[in-house]
Amino acid sequence: MRLTLYTDYALRVLLYLAARPEKLCSIADVSGAYRISQNHLMKVVNDLANAGYVASVRGRSGGIRLGAPPESINIGAVIRHTEDGFDLVDCGSCVIAPACGLTGVLSEALDAFLAVLDRYSLADLMAKRLDMRRLFEFEEYEEAGEHAPG
Repeated sequence: MRLTLYTDYALRVLLYLAARPEKLCSIADVSGAYRISQNHLMKVVNDLANAGYVASVRGRSGGIRLGAPPESINIGAVIRHTEDGFDLVDCGSCVIAPACGLTGVLSEALDAFLAVLDRYSLADLMAKRLDMRRLFEFEEYEEAGEHAPG
């Protein structure tokens, strides 16, 4: 199973925002922390906002933050939202599909994969939130040409 870069970026955005619940963040903040394209993130953030995972505040002092508590953001649901489809192979056009057992096995494997993700919330992924914050803060200081405190 391989998730798309789109899903990867969506999860990164949510993790970043969960690490900084007290702050409105910008897409530039997120792209700088991960060293990824701001343009790529704009579409992802817009989609997450439309789905309610992210809240955006417009205006001069605006930004983005989580649209729901981390405990209520289910990782399996986010992945289902961001992935276009989960067809592992194209069994529909295969001539042996009616007699092949692979379709059922792959379906069972996909169900197991998603069942594991369904057991976790964004809060579960933030068990080391302070460590994550330190990593993000280090990046901010590094980009400003300063040394991180401590």
